Amino acid sequence: MGELTGKIALVTGGAQNIGRAICLDLAAAGAKVLVNTRRSLETAQETVNLIKQAGGEAMIAQADITDPGAVERMVAAGVAAYGGIDILVNNAAIRKEAPLTEVSYGDWKEVLGIMLDGAFLCTKACVPHMRARGGGSIVTIGGMTGHSGAKERVHVVTAKAGLAGFTKAVALDVADAGITVNCVVPGLIGTARGTHSVTNPNHHASRPMPLGRRGTAQEVAALVRYLCGPNARYVTGQSWHLNGGSYMA
Repeated sequence: MGELTGKIALVTGGAQNIGRAICLDLAAAGAKVLVNTRRSLETAQETVNLIKQAGGEAMIAQADITDPGAVERMVAAGVAAYGGIDILVNNAAIRKEAPLTEVSYGDWKEVLGIMLDGAFLCTKACVPHMRARGGGSIVTIGGMTGHSGAKERVHVVTAKAGLAGFTKAVALDVADAGITVNCVVPGLIGTARGTHSVTNPNHHASRPMPLGRRGTAQEVAALVRYLCGPNARYVTGQSWHLNGGSYMA
């Protein structure tokens, strides 16, 4: 019996990397997990299989989180399957890079759409179900560049900074329902990047790394698990930096 037994969690972008690690850790804590993906069905199924092999419960929740109707249908399907929603992790993101003058309006809208619009739509859809169950936890995955800044990432930095503000605003709106809202802010994490999320391998190379290494997806997941658990019920509206000392807030 884990600390999240009886809880139902929705993790956006849960097919791989940090999203997969979060799904696995929440499942290890006892939660039933809805693994969201837009198109990576094969890798999402791998995540579901890993959870089931470990004795947990999980299912794919396919949806484009920038589509309001698709989000509503995804959440409704999850509620129908498992009985509610207690935990939402807004993890889905893309991290394209280009000089300001080469960022098209389409690129700008795509990045902000997935990170900001997606977080808004999923949160709005899940909060009524959390209220109905007497509380819940929302964790948004931000990024160090949203606080430190970075070259050639105007859209990504803007979106990540926006998530920190979104966290504070939503935390105040839902506090009366016993719902906590926090932002986990990873620094350099050792993950594989797909072609839709182009990242310079030398990005942040000039920043100090006091602990001498990149973080792991599992370390990010462990913090998310804590914030969703019973020992973090008095913690809300905060940005939690996890970067090995590369940036100190």
